[in-house]
Amino acid sequence: MGDVVATIKLMPESPDVDLAKIKTDVESSMPSGAELHKIDEEPIAFGLVALNVMVVVGDAEGGTEPVEENLAQIDGVNSVEVTDVRRLM
Repeated sequence: MGDVVATIKLMPESPDVDLAKIKTDVESSMPSGAELHKIDEEPIAFGLVALNVMVVVGDAEGGTEPVEENLAQIDGVNSVEVTDVRRLM
């Protein structure tokens, strides 16, 4: 079994959401077997900024599901979407 790096886009509920708090919550919500690689900010429109969370997980079936479920539970997060998955060599 190998590892993959997945990019997961978090959309906040509004431009007024505290992104620093969401980033802290992301770091503390990683399930076992998942490793946070980095978090980038992506300006969307009208002051709304999405977070692109890159995590390393095993390539087993459903590998990103526990991470997605945990991220969806964070206060201030409106939606969670996997935008990219790549196998690590």
